[in-house]
Amino acid sequence: MSIPISQKGFDRLREELENLKKERPEIARVIQEAREEGDLSENAGYDAARERQGMLEAKISYIESRMPSFNVVDFSRLGGEKVIYGCTVRIVDQDTDEEKEYTIVGPDEVDMVPGGISVLSPVARALLGKGVGDDVVVEAPRGRLNYEIVDLEFKGEAIFANS
Repeated sequence: MSIPISQKGFDRLREELENLKKERPEIARVIQEAREEGDLSENAGYDAARERQGMLEAKISYIESRMPSFNVVDFSRLGGEKVIYGCTVRIVDQDTDEEKEYTIVGPDEVDMVPGGISVLSPVARALLGKGVGDDVVVEAPRGRLNYEIVDLEFKGEAIFANS
């Protein structure tokens, strides 16, 4: 499965991976020091270091497993009249008249974009391929949500202005 990601998001994950790998020697040193203290069954420092090592290795494995699946998208080339990855879309809840604005991004860059939602989320999946004026029904855990798309735009890399 191909996972869309911006160049900025990809670079951030690559940097995070490099930083995590740099932590390995320090954690190994802490574990070794804790082993030298003797009885490991009551050594909180050893237990904490091993837990940290496990979380570190899990995060490294997670990122490394995803890297080949990423499809880096050039935001400067995005545009059109339909909702796609990288699009900022404004919708109105047809039941409450509440207006919301979302930017559809990859699952690994949601926290980089104000109002970002994962392209894999139920709301984004319902919006994809639709245009201004279209009605959208989202099957959510709390029930059916009815929206109308009132605007869409492509802001390019400007969506990352605050990250």
